[in-house]
Amino acid sequence: MTECRFFNSPSGRRLAYVQQKGAGPGVVFLGGFKSDMQGSKAQFLEAWAKRQGRAFLRFDYSGHGQSSGKFVDGTIGDWAQDAVEIVSALTRGPQVVVGSSMGGWIALLLAKELPGRVQGLVGIAAAPDFTEDSVWADLDEAQRQAMWRDGQVELPSEYDDSPYIFTRRLIEDGRAHLVLRAPLGLPFPVRLLQGSEDASVKASVPLRILAHASCDDMRLTFVKGADHRFSSPECLNLIEAAVGEVSR
Repeated sequence: MTECRFFNSPSGRRLAYVQQKGAGPGVVFLGGFKSDMQGSKAQFLEAWAKRQGRAFLRFDYSGHGQSSGKFVDGTIGDWAQDAVEIVSALTRGPQVVVGSSMGGWIALLLAKELPGRVQGLVGIAAAPDFTEDSVWADLDEAQRQAMWRDGQVELPSEYDDSPYIFTRRLIEDGRAHLVLRAPLGLPFPVRLLQGSEDASVKASVPLRILAHASCDDMRLTFVKGADHRFSSPECLNLIEAAVGEVSR
């Protein structure tokens, strides 16, 4: 198993990461909200990259996994900054960025901040602007008042007994990083993968990305029966194929 190391970022955060050297373009995996780099998709891609002799990087955002900080203190801006700083410091040349759920939003922000470094992008149930269009939009008036009064609200998680905690700071910061309200130019190939049974990211989200972004080579694949995890053998094979396509 590849050794976990730590990167001390210019922002003062200690980020856990796993990296293997290899040929380019490198592959960078960006995980989802409250996820870590130990997930099945990240490890599958690492194994694939190793077989291909490709460079690969996965890491934990601050407040996630083994990285420093508290999850509830983090924001989209913080996690995007983590991605920009670790990719800038640890990789060289063009990269293929693979973003899962929130990682799809982070991937779009990374491409904006590092123009010319992203050769291709794969979004797996990509969730840009989810703090505004999903979290805030779905809160009732009492929950919105509670967030403004208490600084946070707790909502049940579909994946474990621990609730999701959404903070006022997360919502306000998210509004400063929305990507579907202004022109979104993506001068590289993009593949969007989405499960029809995804209960976390609505089917309308990838369709909105497809309609909104300016991109000469963007394709969207729906998989009937796949859920938000998108980690069945069939789904993992689709991710592999997508990374291969945008690497050419």
